[in-house]
Amino acid sequence: MGAGRWRRIVSQIGRSVAVWAVSTLTMLVLAGILPDFQIRTGDGDSATRIAVTAAIGAGAFGLLSALAWPVLVRLLLLVPALVLGLLVFFLNGALLLVALRLTPADRPEAAPETAVVVAAVMSAVASATGAALAVRDDDAYRRRLYRLADRRGTARRLEGPTTPGVVFLQLDGVGHDVLVRAVEKGLMPTVGGLLDATHRLTPWRTDWSSQTGASQLGILHGTNHDIPAFRWYEKDRGEVMVCNRPTSAAELQRRAVERTGDGGLLTVDGASRGNLFSGGADEQALVLSIAVRRRGRENRSRAGYFAYFSDPANAVRTALSFVAEVGREIGQSTRARMREKRPRVARGGLYPLVRAFATVVERDVVVAAVMGDMLAGRTAVYADLVAYDEVAHHSGPHGRDTDKVLQRLDRSLALIANVAEHAPRPYRIVLLSDHGQSPGETFRGRYGLTLGDLVRAGCGLPVPRKAQRTHSGAEARAAVRAALRRPVEENGGQHVPMGRHSEPLVLASGNLGLISFPDVHHRMTKEEIDARHPALLTTLANHPGVGFVLVRSEEHGGVVLGAHGAEIPVDALEHEQGGPLADFGPGAAGAVRRTHSFPHTADIMVNSSYDPAEGEVLAFEEQIGSHGGLGGAQGRPFLMAPLALSAAVEDGEELVGAEHIHRVLRRWLRECNGPQVPVEEPRDPGDRRAA
Repeated sequence: MGAGRWRRIVSQIGRSVAVWAVSTLTMLVLAGILPDFQIRTGDGDSATRIAVTAAIGAGAFGLLSALAWPVLVRLLLLVPALVLGLLVFFLNGALLLVALRLTPADRPEAAPETAVVVAAVMSAVASATGAALAVRDDDAYRRRLYRLADRRGTARRLEGPTTPGVVFLQLDGVGHDVLVRAVEKGLMPTVGGLLDATHRLTPWRTDWSSQTGASQLGILHGTNHDIPAFRWYEKDRGEVMVCNRPTSAAELQRRAVERTGDGGLLTVDGASRGNLFSGGADEQALVLSIAVRRRGRENRSRAGYFAYFSDPANAVRTALSFVAEVGREIGQSTRARMREKRPRVARGGLYPLVRAFATVVERDVVVAAVMGDMLAGRTAVYADLVAYDEVAHHSGPHGRDTDKVLQRLDRSLALIANVAEHAPRPYRIVLLSDHGQSPGETFRGRYGLTLGDLVRAGCGLPVPRKAQRTHSGAEARAAVRAALRRPVEENGGQHVPMGRHSEPLVLASGNLGLISFPDVHHRMTKEEIDARHPALLTTLANHPGVGFVLVRSEEHGGVVLGAHGAEIPVDALEHEQGGPLADFGPGAAGAVRRTHSFPHTADIMVNSSYDPAEGEVLAFEEQIGSHGGLGGAQGRPFLMAPLALSAAVEDGEELVGAEHIHRVLRRWLRECNGPQVPVEEPRDPGDRRAA
């Protein structure tokens, strides 16, 4: 046995003894603080005997935790994931009670509720001590990471290929300008360091539907054809499709695979973490499109939660951060109300819990899964971090609330970058976003009525005296429902059968509104709508909160309507100067024309007004930071990649659409690992190149 191996063994023994000693000291301190936790077994016990009893108890607890947890977690695979996170505390306390009964003394005592607290603190302290000692030794730190990966079932090999793997990290909702501002303010030093040394930053332009469903489907599967919005009504199926509903996500993924003839970006040794869609990955966790499956080995949408919470120290750390985040949100919302901040939306009810889930639980689980994938040497990993997007919807894209989220995201990126140094193969880390967010007051807050109320007025239908709030389409809510095994979107997944249904169906996707008439089997034309409701289109187009309206036309094929009687054929949009799309930028015409060609585009598409001076839109949902339509920063996300990879576009060119991003990412995978599964060019009838 060589001297180096002996040194490693001695070092490992020393660290184990140190962790044991710290755990023993922790137990002694807790016994002195907590009245219901007693190590002393008699009035005449010496300090030595008390210390020995504590050492035996701490050692027994450590061994039980190491040996029993894998078995217990496997027995609890049928428990909803978030419930498992709570059960960890009680099971941890039960193990401590067992450990105390294994001591040779006269059974030290602890009340059950006290045992939960003691076990949680001891697990956290032991984990922190082991990590701190291992960090000082690169070899030990690397071995600890591999053990963590093996516990999650992801460690496959210690020696990986020499070609680089690629990790794609999606910072949901972080626009290009937000990222630049965060770096300039020093909020994201990890990102700033990458940009200074190894990475380049490129903005790109989304489709009209600037939201995660359309963008991520296009990025992962190469096509987002026929995704007109976050939610829309399909007349041929009589169903409302919602991108973050598991059944809808599964259907959209199926259509994309059928259209391209390819499984997706991650079909070659890939992993998909925290996404709406799988991208064809073999390894999937927290993927919404498979959350609808109830049985079978392939149902791994929640596997990441079980892998993460199988370590009691993880559960303790995340639970404490969860509680802190709930308190932070309550404090921030209270401060906003007291200061009468405007604009503002309601942030009560379950929202603090949803926010804490998105910014703490899902972040921690996804980051841990990515670390495991890197240590396993996977070729391609794509993960979505939704924290910023969730907070920005309710707090606005700019301000102290979102700044804090960006700082914590940067620390997660730093952790992933650090793990990359210990992975069995080199890694290229690519950062990107799926859309940005545009600030602004809600449509309801500005005008005292919702888009649905305005439509009813235009149709001559009675309008409620008090405007009803619309639902928020934030992605994190669907992730919470999936984690609780309740994967159903609001209103239970709306099914609207065709037949005698005279009232229009109004749906909102950020500042994009969709109006459909379920009793008409085809997409109605302007002429048909005018014949049925003569005042509707005029009411919409002339409202100050509406930027433009798209509707099919018997005469022109399709027309965009604006204020003061503006009516421009879709095919002539690029040639029109100063029309309804003038404020929305040079790509608006191509985006509108492409969406007009989709089979399931709504009878009437309504985009809110946009103030280019302030960059503000009016959301049809209850959001003061929104995305989903045209206007402002929501349509300008970013792509940040290593200089070792080829430039995303040539100088003077522009990245347009999620499908273009897919082709760029494919190219980078080929540069790192040779030919991937080929993908066909999307066969969309709309030509985006003119955008």
